[in-house]
Formats: sequence, structure tokens, C-alpha cells
Amino acid sequence: MKPAGVVRKVDQLGRIVLPKSLRKRYQMNEGDPVEILVQGDHIILERYRPRCVFCGSMEGVKDFKDRYLCSACIAEMTQLRT
Repeated sequence: MKPAGVVRKVDQLGRIVLPKSLRKRYQMNEGDPVEILVQGDHIILERYRPRCVFCGSMEGVKDFKDRYLCSACIAEMTQLRT
């Protein structure tokens, strides 16, 4: 992880502002979902990408009744029906 060299203060509501240059570089727009991850004593912000509820994969994920399933798990469930 490469430091961006930017320091921002947390406001009274716990918010920080991402500099426009970073938002532009990582194609982040107003309203885009952001995932907050913790690794040890680091807080990591990532663009949110849905994961399969069963295996955690981010490949071939489809929305089904407000849950995300990958194509591999869908195929496996289909085989269970036969």
C-alpha cells in the first residue's frame, strides 16, 4: 500500500474528505458505495464490490432477492436439485 501523502482531519461527525485528485484517480463518484476494512491498526477504504454470500467470490456475482450469488455457487445449487 503506497501512501498518498495527504493528511485530512476527521470532523465532528467522524467524516473525512477524500481529495478530488484521489477520487478522480480511482474513479470514485458522489454516491458510490465504499467499503471500510480493518487490517491490524490500518483502516482501508475500497470501492464496494459485491461478494457471493456463500463463498465470498467477487467473480460472476449476480443479485438474487437482495443477496449476491456467484455463478459457481448457482451452478452447484442447480446440481443439488437434480
